[in-house]
Amino acid sequence: MTVSIFLQFCFTTAIFIGAAASAKAWSLAPSLARIIFTLLLYTIGNLLILRLLRQVGMATAFSVTSVLQLVAVNLVAIVVFGERLGWAEGTGIVLAIAGVALISFAPYLGR
Repeated sequence: MTVSIFLQFCFTTAIFIGAAASAKAWSLAPSLARIIFTLLLYTIGNLLILRLLRQVGMATAFSVTSVLQLVAVNLVAIVVFGERLGWAEGTGIVLAIAGVALISFAPYLGR
């Protein structure tokens, strides 16, 4: 994975984190402006994912972005919104990270 593609993944993840935080804020205090902003962020994030699909393929693009979002959204949920994870959720996050590491680095490990 090149530095450019990694930065695109990071930017896309940041957009999706903003969308998730906006969705949480909307769920706490619904308003038309907040839902429009949330939908706009999700639309931008999905358009960026389409670009990554062309560059790295479907399996890698969706796997990497899903795990980046999983970790980042959970950090926001814990730090900003005070939510807690149980041991099962924590284990799931660790396993997801391991799975994406295998998907991402398998081509370099040989067959």
